[in-house]
Amino acid sequence: MLHLFVGKEPWFRAKRYGLGAGFPIRWQGWVLLASYILALAGIGRLAAIPGSVAQIAAFLVFLGVTTAFIIIVRKRTEGGWEWRWGDRR
Repeated sequence: MLHLFVGKEPWFRAKRYGLGAGFPIRWQGWVLLASYILALAGIGRLAAIPGSVAQIAAFLVFLGVTTAFIIIVRKRTEGGWEWRWGDRR
């Protein structure tokens, strides 16, 4: 099953305008996006616990999860991340 995640095919379409990635184009991209959203929901529940330790932990976990998500999306976007001005036809 690991071979489904280590291939070189892109998981996300490049944005037409601007910098970054658009919607997922493969199921792996949808799984990654859904996992990120679920992780954010869990982090929100952690942040709701009273006390500064839980809130600091939630913030640090948020930074780690978001950094990992951005790195993976950037590596799996077709054509990479570059500034785009629309279709060049």
